[in-house]
Amino acid sequence: MSGFIAGLCVAILPLLAAGFWLGRRTARPENSGGLGTPVEHATFETLHTASLAAPPLRAGLTEETARKSARRLRSLLGTDALCLTDQKDVLVWDGVGGHHRTEIMELLAGPLESGRGEAFPLTCSAPDCPVRWAVVAPLTVDDRVHGALVACAPRESAVLVRAAGEVARWVSVQLELADLDQSRTRLIEAEIKALRAQISPHFIFNSLAVIASFVRTDPERARELLLEFADFTRYSFRRHGDFTTLAEELHAIDHYLALVRARFGDRLSVTLQIAPEVLPVALPFLCLQPLVENAVKHGLEGKAASAGKSHISITAQDAGAEALVVIEDDGAGMDPVLLRRILAGEVSPSGGIGLSNVDDRLRQVYGDAYGLVIETAPGAGMKITARLPKYQPGVHSAGRLTRE
Repeated sequence: MSGFIAGLCVAILPLLAAGFWLGRRTARPENSGGLGTPVEHATFETLHTASLAAPPLRAGLTEETARKSARRLRSLLGTDALCLTDQKDVLVWDGVGGHHRTEIMELLAGPLESGRGEAFPLTCSAPDCPVRWAVVAPLTVDDRVHGALVACAPRESAVLVRAAGEVARWVSVQLELADLDQSRTRLIEAEIKALRAQISPHFIFNSLAVIASFVRTDPERARELLLEFADFTRYSFRRHGDFTTLAEELHAIDHYLALVRARFGDRLSVTLQIAPEVLPVALPFLCLQPLVENAVKHGLEGKAASAGKSHISITAQDAGAEALVVIEDDGAGMDPVLLRRILAGEVSPSGGIGLSNVDDRLRQVYGDAYGLVIETAPGAGMKITARLPKYQPGVHSAGRLTRE
């Protein structure tokens, strides 16, 4: 939280400085729409313009994002021309004097290497060209120069140098946030790959062995199980979307349990109580299936055949602004101390990666208040509760996966 506040301060202070400078440039006595003094009105306009320029930059520095934000950035500085570059090319030129592109890139070699802003006179044979000076402000993320903001004007101006530097710092903050978003996405993808890799080869082997056992005695049953296996693996290894719906996740769990029942027969009973109104709730992909697999491993595979039936219950309830999902088994349970070490990443026994992975992903997406709540003790089974907000910005399903 402190890092977020510090980032906000870094982002807002340069805007206020630029807004104050723009207000000084544009202060007029006429009515400013009830927003106070001309300087206050200019500051408001600056903040509004910056808010419009920010969303494209949050996707990184590309030709498209530069094109969408350049005009807003030029409005912030009030210059005749502005360009955004990466390390090699001009991504966009907004305003007059576009014929200076090649010269600008030649002048950028030093600032891009040193990471320090500079101002240069420009050479131009066109007598009516107003672009005579260029102010270069590097765009940096984690001390790496990604490109530059170049403001062009008719004459040298110390005020423009300072304002361009402040706006470049603000742009750099947006690019850093974009980099953090991309890192988070890569982390989520890596965690999903880890879960996919954890889909037990032992489970796959046993499923195929069960299917093979029915091929001669009950071909229709073998066909049904093969389709269940195909649908489960297709869902688990799909390549689009970080999020799914509760309905789709439960559908995949049903495929998984069909294969488990085929192997263990009457030794396993499953109870599902699902409130229809929570089925459209979006949640992280492969979030509940590992919890059910954990219940099978600790509730069924950990029991001897002579110990009798094992029971797993899955409930999903409407809890106002949240969906409450509870997965409970009556198996061997676990030492709470060992469980805490698993969730902390200190140990990773068989099945532990799934629990810690899901817990981490829920906290990353929804915040620390939404981690797994696990109740267990040796011999007492395990109860896992997951709270899922019905709405969270940025959390939405990529659409239903259909059988090809």
